[in-house]
Amino acid sequence: MHFIASFIDGFNKWFGRIVAPIIAILALVVVYDITLRFFIGRPSDWAFEVTKQLFAAHFMLLGAFALYHRAHVEVDIVKNLFSKKIQAILEILGYLIFFAPFIYIYLERSWGYAMRSWTRGETTSGMMSIPVYPVKMIMVVTGVLLLLQAIAIVLQAVQRLREE
Repeated sequence: MHFIASFIDGFNKWFGRIVAPIIAILALVVVYDITLRFFIGRPSDWAFEVTKQLFAAHFMLLGAFALYHRAHVEVDIVKNLFSKKIQAILEILGYLIFFAPFIYIYLERSWGYAMRSWTRGETTSGMMSIPVYPVKMIMVVTGVLLLLQAIAIVLQAVQRLREE
């Protein structure tokens, strides 16, 4: 159990570090577009669409990394009032009652959404017609990564219960 949780934690930490530099690419595209506006008086035809997609990819793919670092909203004020055993039980119940149904619905919906986009070859409506389906598939990847990280958190909580 400890090995599985550690592997998932390590993978999401590694994956987050790989994905984090997307923000630098996003910044370069924005600077490029601003430079064009300044020197030739008009933006590029593609930069706005690319920045939206890069931001979406960056935001979505770092969700599990944020969950690993406990950067998502939790009710720590209430949880910290209890013993470590009760905290572990609350964590397990919280993920089973709230997170599990949400992630099931999210994965089911995002899979259908991404598959429709993929089969239609969906593109943006701008002048460049940039493909949208890769970004929509990122929604599914994000759901899987979040689910894996939640499993790691629950396994760690179960392990804390065993140690008590």
